[in-house]
Amino acid sequence: MIQAKAGWVTPIWPAPSNIQAIVTSRQPPLSVMGESKHKLIHHSTYDSFNLATHVDDQFPKIQQNRQSLSSYLGIPSDRLCWLEQVHGQNIITAKNNTPPFQADGCDTEEKDLACVVMTADCLPVLLCNKSGTRVSAIHAGWRGLASGILTKAIQRFSEAEEVIAWLGPAISQKHFEVGRDVYQAFMKIDTDSKSAFIPAKGKEKWMADIYQLARLQLQAAGVVGIYGGDLCTVEDTERFYSYRRDGAQSGRMASIIVIK
Repeated sequence: MIQAKAGWVTPIWPAPSNIQAIVTSRQPPLSVMGESKHKLIHHSTYDSFNLATHVDDQFPKIQQNRQSLSSYLGIPSDRLCWLEQVHGQNIITAKNNTPPFQADGCDTEEKDLACVVMTADCLPVLLCNKSGTRVSAIHAGWRGLASGILTKAIQRFSEAEEVIAWLGPAISQKHFEVGRDVYQAFMKIDTDSKSAFIPAKGKEKWMADIYQLARLQLQAAGVVGIYGGDLCTVEDTERFYSYRRDGAQSGRMASIIVIK
């Protein structure tokens, strides 16, 4: 279960009280001013809280949005670890944001240092241990999942059974058509992955359940507590950016987790 709170999404999961987690959306809380290149255009691609610098939005607007996010979280802007995501399996220890680090996940045991990943259909996965001493944010697109990024993320915790996971907004199965290359990539890893694919109408096409693929990988790694996984970025046009729906100019949401 997930609830919308003040314009953004907060996980409903049994995380310790010192863990703060949130997913931004296109429309920020009323207390936060969102900026974008096309703010005055209804449902424009970036309206109004894009956080990605690699899309065709105005850099000063993005920086202003990031600063607004920092203020909302009560964390200095240089304590948000932004990544240059490349759809791989590299995970780093979070550091102050100078410069962006090329990776698809970060983790930390340091307080008030936020782990951040950006998405617009790919799956954001937030992790913490039950003692609230370690957190992780993972960008899990199909390529990252096929290369075992969640397995690697769990191995960086001391005890897998003490990890709880929350699956954030991503493309749902009925909108995620893939080809044989994707299907075969997961069959090579684990034949149980077949449960995450439904044959599509097109020849050698499947509808992939990215949430199920993540659950299977987390369970295989020893994680028992898995939550979320019921919001679709494609369908929810009010809250979420979607690359598949809006194309290359789509903005990005941020999924953030921090030890307070």
